[in-house]
Amino acid sequence: MGKGKAKEQEQALVKVSGAELLLNSLVKEGVKVIFGYPGGTVLSIYDALLHSPIRHILPRHEQAAVHAADAYARVSGEVGVCLGTSGPGATNLVTGIATAYMDSIPMVILTGQVQTTLLGTDSFQEVDISGITIPITKHSYIVKDASQIPRIVKEAFYIARTGRPGPVLIDLPKDIQAAFVEPTSDDLKLKSYKFFSKGNAGQIEEAARVLAECERPILYAGGGVISSGAGEILRKIVEKGNLPVVTTLMGMGSLPTTHPNLLGMVGMHGTVSANYAVNDCDLLIAVGVRFDDRVTSGLGHKFATKAKIIHIDIDPAEIGKVVKTHIPIVGDARNVLEDLSKHLVPPQIDTWWKQIREWQKEQVSRQESYENTHQLTPQDVIRILGEKADPQAIVTTDVGQHQMWAAQYYPVSQPRRFITSGGLGAMGFGLPAAIGAQVADPDAQVFLITGDGSFQMCIQELATTVQCKLPIKIILLNNGVLGMVRQLQKLFYDERYSQIQLRDNPDFIKVAEAYHILGIRVTCLDEVESAFDKAIAYDGPVLIDFTISEDELVFPMVPSGNELTDMIGR
Repeated sequence: MGKGKAKEQEQALVKVSGAELLLNSLVKEGVKVIFGYPGGTVLSIYDALLHSPIRHILPRHEQAAVHAADAYARVSGEVGVCLGTSGPGATNLVTGIATAYMDSIPMVILTGQVQTTLLGTDSFQEVDISGITIPITKHSYIVKDASQIPRIVKEAFYIARTGRPGPVLIDLPKDIQAAFVEPTSDDLKLKSYKFFSKGNAGQIEEAARVLAECERPILYAGGGVISSGAGEILRKIVEKGNLPVVTTLMGMGSLPTTHPNLLGMVGMHGTVSANYAVNDCDLLIAVGVRFDDRVTSGLGHKFATKAKIIHIDIDPAEIGKVVKTHIPIVGDARNVLEDLSKHLVPPQIDTWWKQIREWQKEQVSRQESYENTHQLTPQDVIRILGEKADPQAIVTTDVGQHQMWAAQYYPVSQPRRFITSGGLGAMGFGLPAAIGAQVADPDAQVFLITGDGSFQMCIQELATTVQCKLPIKIILLNNGVLGMVRQLQKLFYDERYSQIQLRDNPDFIKVAEAYHILGIRVTCLDEVESAFDKAIAYDGPVLIDFTISEDELVFPMVPSGNELTDMIGR
């Protein structure tokens, strides 16, 4: 054999397919699980998966794949990965990508694409998924050279997990996956991508000075506290300064619900004490929040008007976007809080705490009214679940009244244990999220709190739960209507109920049994505890169908466009 032929064969031995390059690169990034659904343009990837250490979870719909990958990321703190084929497979991922983008969740989305020679010809199942998702991704790639896959994957993961986390999309044409190439370097080439992890020292010192001199401070914690892992340093600052704390929906778990300094969630369905305290404070220290309209009612100019605002966020675009900021600090929440703690002098706020405790008394008396009724209420269901569940349990929710009841009544003990769609508010999120959460933490108790409207949007994922042997416990609050829409129609449309009845709901117990899932029906308060005991003891998935009244409302409530103190039903 000639030297030329031998060299050619040696080179051929080091060549690998684009699909293999992709999977090898994912392994190098620490990927253990992919949530995906196969199709014609991703068959090379699925063929290579047969010999990959990466676990694949097969849902029954692409939307479930992306929601599950999202929840996997929220629970594990790692980058979630999902995979869909071209055309409808890719477009079915859009809602989940938007969910991750709105909630700042690190994800890499892989999509198949028609071969490069057909791009732009409107070929079968061709869509410009990169173009479609421009507004809801941090960045996107269309791979035109298979040898560049290692670099692109490395960049995608770096972008997804650093700075303000978010989704990154990689679109992979069919012929690129099948091509055999010699891999090139995976060195990062991101000269234009910058973020600030350390806050400005002068601004941090000024924040500490203002805090020491204030009389009515509030620390306002959001999802950035969770994503940066700032919970521990937040707690140290809170306890050293004896500071009152409120959270956003995404910030739940920043402090344990039982912590004496936590006033609860602020905003449209926030607690009385949280809303009044934010309205009356003279200093608001906002950490990892974006002042969304569910908190400010879209009234940035009328929000916390008595307060100086300190805004700590890794995304400079958020600072000053909604409310006027007096001390802007751009940086990672954990790093900034660690620096702030070095200069912290506790303010003298005994009078402020006395006022807050008075507001809390009003809040407690209202909650106790639910405990004194003999009717089956959703508030009691969630309260009893909190008593029965392991403190380390994970709760996922769908979107609607049940989501707000869960936020109000379920005791969250630590970060990354309360998983919900915040910014986008995507119905159908809950069951796929429970799947992703259970895969991320196989030993944890996982509970889904859902409603009969949201549940039916991804009900087919019961099959995934069974196929993957995931012991998820489903708490279905079944009122036969689209509850939150009905509540809005009741309060603001003179009870003109339009298209909210779900009268032809199936028998959910029979549906569960058809999927080989244990079903339990609960119709009265006396049955709740035993139902939870049975479900928790059962080694497998369980659905508990709680029959509740359609007249149950989520209160307190700040009507859209009103100030925080304009609460109804408090």
